[in-house]
Amino acid sequence: MTLIESTSGTLKDPAVVPPGLPIQAKTPVQRSGRRAPVDTHTAIPVLDVTIPVFNEERDLEECLRRLHGHLRESFPHGFLITVADNASTDSTLKIAERVARELPELAVVHLEEKGRGNALRKVWLASPSPVLAYMDVDLSTDLAALAPLLAPLISGHSDLAIGTRLTRNSRVVRGPKREFISRSYNLMLHSFMGARFSDAQCGFKAIRADVAQQILPHTMDNSWFFDTELLVLAERCGLRVHEVPVDWIDDPNSSVDVVRTALADIRGMVRLTRDLVSGRIPIPELRAALARGPLPASSRTAEQNPRSSLFGQLVRFAAIGAASTLAYGLIFLFCRGFMDPQLANFLALLVTAIANTGANRRFTFGIQGGNPARHHFEGLIVFGIGLALTSGALALVHSTTTPDRWGELLTVVAANLAATAVRFLLFRLWVFRQPAAQATVPTTQAKTRTETAAS
Repeated sequence: MTLIESTSGTLKDPAVVPPGLPIQAKTPVQRSGRRAPVDTHTAIPVLDVTIPVFNEERDLEECLRRLHGHLRESFPHGFLITVADNASTDSTLKIAERVARELPELAVVHLEEKGRGNALRKVWLASPSPVLAYMDVDLSTDLAALAPLLAPLISGHSDLAIGTRLTRNSRVVRGPKREFISRSYNLMLHSFMGARFSDAQCGFKAIRADVAQQILPHTMDNSWFFDTELLVLAERCGLRVHEVPVDWIDDPNSSVDVVRTALADIRGMVRLTRDLVSGRIPIPELRAALARGPLPASSRTAEQNPRSSLFGQLVRFAAIGAASTLAYGLIFLFCRGFMDPQLANFLALLVTAIANTGANRRFTFGIQGGNPARHHFEGLIVFGIGLALTSGALALVHSTTTPDRWGELLTVVAANLAATAVRFLLFRLWVFRQPAAQATVPTTQAKTRTETAAS
C-alpha cells in the first residue's frame, strides 16, 4: 500500500496492525461511563474521511469537491479526505491525484486488492486522526447528517456512529427491491445474531480511532460484510453505537449487485457466527479492554441480555428446532431399522435433546460461561417431558392400529412438535432464566468500587 500525501508529495508505507496481536491496554473511560473527549487542539487532523472507490472516474471529482467544500464550511477542526483506490482500471487514480495536488486536505491511497472492507481496514489502521469516517463516493446520504454523526464521537459520548435509512425519521428514496432486501437482511441480523443496530449497510459511518485500533485487527471480511462484522463486534464488546437518521437518495447508476452482495452477507453471518462460537475473536478480552462501565439502569435484565427479546428468541428457537426435528427424524428412521420403536425414539430424542439444549443456550438465550452442566441436567428433565409425550403417542397409535415406519415417524414428529411449545416455555422461564441476583451484580460491583475509592 502506498500513501501519496498531497501536502508534501512524499511516499510512506504505514504499518498495518496484523490480526492476532495481544489486546492493548484498556481504553480510558471516565467514571461517568464516557470516554475522554477528543483533543481538537492539535496539528493532526481531527477527522479522516475515507472514500473507497473502484472505477469511479465519472463521479469522483464532483464528490471530492463537494465534500471538501462542506467540511471547509461546516467542520471547525482540521480534517483529511483520503481516497482509497481499490485497484481501479480506469482513470480514477489519476483524477484523485490531480485533485489532491489542488486541495491540501486530500490524500490518495492506492491498493492492489479490491474490496471496501480491505480498504477501510488498512487506511483506518494507518491514519493518525482520532476520528475516522467513511462514505460512499455517490454521496447518496445528505451531508447535513455529518455533524450529528461526528459530534458524539468527538465528545466521548459514543464509540461508533452510523447513518440509518431504516428508522421512522429517515427520508429515503430507493426502489422496492433494495428496500425489501435491506429490511430483510437487517431482520435476519436482529433475529439470528441478536444485533440491535437498525441499518448495517448504510455507507455513512464513523468510529473513534482508539476503538478501531483494537477491533479492526479481528475483522476478516474484505468486502461489503465488513460493516456488519464491525458493528456486531462493537456490540459484543459493550461499545455504544450512535444512530443518525439520514436523508438518502439511491444512485440509479450504482454498480453494486444487490442480490450477490446480500448472499455474500449471509455467508458472512455464518462465518462470523462460527468465529464467535469457536473463540477466534477474543470477545471477553476485548470487552474488558473496551466496554464502558455499567450504569444503575443496566441492572435491568432486558439491558443485561441483548437476546432477551421474545420475538428474537422465538425465531432462533424455531430455527434450531427445525434442525433438531430433521436430525431427530433421520436418527429415528436409522435406529428403527434394527431396534424397537420405543428404543429408537429414546435414542433419537436423547441425542437431539443434548444438542438442542446446547444450541439454545448459546444462540437463543445468549448464555456464555456459567454452569453448562446444570443447564444440560435441567434440559434432560425437559427431555423427559418430550419423551413422555412421544412415547405415549407411539403407545397410543400401536394400541389402535399397526402403523408402518412412516406412520410411526409421523406420529413421533407430531408429538415432538407438540412438546416444542412446552420446551420453549420451560427453557425461557426456568432453565435459562437469568436470576435476579445476577442482574444486580454490576451495580453492586460499581458501588463497591465507589466505596473503595472514597476510603
